[in-house]
This record gives sequence, C-alpha cells and structure tokens, in this order.
Amino acid sequence: MKFSDEAALLKKLEQILPLFDERQKRLVVAAEALQRGYGGVTLLSRLTGMSRVTIHSGLAELGVELKGKVRAPGGGRKTCHETQPELMDALDALVDPETRGDPMSPLRWTSKSTRLLSDALVEQGFQASTGLVSKLLRSLGYSLQANSKTKEGGKHPDRDAQFRYLANQTAAFLAAGQPAISVDTKKKELVGDFKNGGREYQPLGEPEEVRVHDFKDPELGKAIPYGVYDVARNEGWVNVGVDHDTSTFAVESIRRWWFNMGKACYPGATQLMISADGGGSNGSRARLWKLELAKFSEETGLKITVCHLPPGTSKWNKIEHRLFSYITMNWRGRPLVSHEVVVECIAATSTSTGLKVQAALDSGEYPIGTVVLDEELAAIDIRRHEFHGEWNYIINGIRRVHSCKG
Repeated sequence: MKFSDEAALLKKLEQILPLFDERQKRLVVAAEALQRGYGGVTLLSRLTGMSRVTIHSGLAELGVELKGKVRAPGGGRKTCHETQPELMDALDALVDPETRGDPMSPLRWTSKSTRLLSDALVEQGFQASTGLVSKLLRSLGYSLQANSKTKEGGKHPDRDAQFRYLANQTAAFLAAGQPAISVDTKKKELVGDFKNGGREYQPLGEPEEVRVHDFKDPELGKAIPYGVYDVARNEGWVNVGVDHDTSTFAVESIRRWWFNMGKACYPGATQLMISADGGGSNGSRARLWKLELAKFSEETGLKITVCHLPPGTSKWNKIEHRLFSYITMNWRGRPLVSHEVVVECIAATSTSTGLKVQAALDSGEYPIGTVVLDEELAAIDIRRHEFHGEWNYIINGIRRVHSCKG
C-alpha cells in the first residue's frame, strides 16, 4: 500500500472509530484488514494500535480466516541439512566428550558456548552462526546444564541403616519429651562490602555497589555461623563466631543455645540428643569434641546422646534444609558489611511454617591445635552403642577417679 493510501485509511478510521463501541470497532478494523488480504492485520494493527489478537477475534466473528502466504513447491531457502550435510556430525563431534572428536580439543574444557562452537565450525569450513548452532544443539538433544551435586563419594554399606538408626533415636527422644537437635557449621562468610549471591529489589538503576575482588578484610575478618536446630520446636539458634571453627567453639555454641533457649523450653530435660556430621569441628573422631561435650554434660547434668551422619552425607543433615537454606535466602543479594548485619539477617529469618531463629555474636577466641591427652580422653564417661559405636555414643560427664590409701 502506498503512503498516500495509508494516510487516507488512517484519516478515515480516525473519523469513524470514535462513533462505535468496542465490538463495532473490532469488526470495522477486521473488515478493513480483510479487504487488504495478506498483511492487512499487521497494517491495521500498526495504524490503529489495536492488537493482532483483537483483530483476529473480529475476523472470527465475521466468520473469516486469513491465511498466510503460500509458497510454490520448492520455494524458499534450502535447509542447512541440504546445503551442509556434514554439519550435524561435525557439531556432534565437538560437543560429545566421550566417543567422538579430538580428545585434546580445547572445547572439551570450556563451557561449550554457541560462540565457541560456531567459531570452531567456521574454521572447519562450515557456515554456522551462533543462532544456527543453538538450534542444531536442541535438535541433537543438548541443553545448557550446570554441574549437579549428586555424587557423595564412597558409599558406606551401612549408610541407610545409620539413617534409620538416627531417625529412630530422634523419634524416641521426641516421644519422651527430651530435646533433639541438629548441629553444624554454616559456610563461613566474608564480612564487608562483598558481593552476596542472589538478587533483591532495588530502585531501578541503583544496584548495591560492592568490591570487585573477594579478599578478606583484615579488620572485619569473617563470620562463622554455628547453628543449632531444635527438631521438635522448629526453632534455631546461630552462634556467630569471629575466630576459628574448633570443637570448643562448636560445644560453646550448643551451650549458648541451651542456656538461652533450650533450658526454658525443656525445664524437665535429663537427656539431650545431638545429630551431627561425621567430620569438622563436631566430627566423630574429634577428641576435643568429646571432651568439651563431657564438660558440658558435667555442667548441665544432661546425659548426651550423639548420632553422627554416615560419611559423605553432610547435605542430608536436617539443619541444612530446615535452617541454613532459609538464612541464605533471607540475606541473598545483601552485602554482609558487618558482624552485626550478619546477626540481624540471621535473626530476621522466618518461614510460613513457623521457623523462628535467634542469633548472637561470639567474639571469643578459639585457638586451633588444642591437644587432648590420652588421660583426658580416658576420663570421659562414654558408652558406645552396639550399632556403630564410632558414630553413636552417650556421654555422661567425666568419671571420678578415687584414690585408695593403704
């Protein structure tokens, strides 16, 4: 349509459309589009501002369906399969790291982006844009995928049995009204104006400015959140340390939970069950962990049952998905500029299922390298369970040594 014809049509529509209601406008515009055949809907949509969907609705009410342009047989651009029949095999060889292609190809050690694949195909003499590569990859069944953390390392033959044992122990404690907690150290966080993963709403064009490099600030240091999750009450306590993640720090975190939350919630408690990972500051082989628990038991009068998760299963710890995951979501996209901000963000964590969290800063020093002597270890009143006593045991204070005089 010539420009003068478009101008005349636009003038006509401006004069008559204000006289009609919505349905009548839709039918008039649809009738004009019908008169112009192929391209009429696009033209009328541009001139009137009416959406293509609305115009097609008007055509449907008129009982008309506009068909697109029909090419003659054999018309149109030939497909890449016709012009470059070896292209698919060449692309498949580049992205398949197992059976085909040069084992020394640098593409095997890159993200296999469409740009790199396109460049590699062009070097081989093909014509392959990034868009074409993306389309061909989809047809070959490939998609962009991140690494999936599913491999747990060596699987212990009694892994599942230990999970069942731990669950039964927890159920027994809860049925008896005794506290059962899950403990662990959350990922250490750099304190300062560093980038924090995730996004949060900010005024448009005003993102939070953070440092380019994540080098620890010598004055602010890091935050070490050690968490205690009360399984029965769906409540958490997080002790935010600033020094080292040692067994002494781990038990001190449990002690603070007990005197700040646990003791009031379980006034008649005589026992405490702790489920913990098999390694780290609360590991099953850590001597200092057992000695500090014995001191805590002596101090509170609680008989402490410890059940460790089997090796390589730390992500299955309840505290990971009942507490830590929500803390991470709560402070996403927010730089942890001070220890106070860390504590505030943790304490502000809650969920629709009723999770409540308390947090406190622990500025104490916890030096590494503390050695527990054999005599100290032998003095711990520890009784190991028959089933995997290295993972499951009861600590009941420190044995009294009585001297006999002749």
